[in-house]
Amino acid sequence: MNHAPTEALDPPAPATIPDAAAKRNLYRNLLQQAQGILDGIDDPVTRLATAVAVVHHALPYASWTGVYRVVEDELLRVGPYQGPVACLEIDFGRGVCGTAAAERRTQVVPDVHAFPGHIACDTAARSEIVVPLDDARGDLYGVLDVDSHLPAAFDAVDREGLEALAQILAG
Repeated sequence: MNHAPTEALDPPAPATIPDAAAKRNLYRNLLQQAQGILDGIDDPVTRLATAVAVVHHALPYASWTGVYRVVEDELLRVGPYQGPVACLEIDFGRGVCGTAAAERRTQVVPDVHAFPGHIACDTAARSEIVVPLDDARGDLYGVLDVDSHLPAAFDAVDREGLEALAQILAG
């Protein structure tokens, strides 16, 4: 029996970037959905995996969405994600994710190739946003990372929306 794929394995062409009003609407729906689904769910893996899926499927310009968890002092390890295989570990201070973790602030990168020390887990990625994730006590437990194959896909609307999601995840 022939098990060859019938479609090309290349990822689909990325969507266009919505305007600010359309993005606000995407995030309004995304946050409402995440809040509704996660309400009453205490399991951290379930919460993160669900949030990642909600974000990845809500943003048509996202090519990779995931969480890198703090596993040791100054080390991030990949957690739940959607998209192609990712880097498994990232040191604090390395790349966009490591910088977001070390500085404890959101990184919006319009051109990942211009970011000092960028780690090319997905060679087709062109832009990225990374949001630190704190627990209810304010301790960093990971970062939410969203990549796009489009340049300058992320802006202040994405920052605001993903930081609001981080607040929902903090509990």
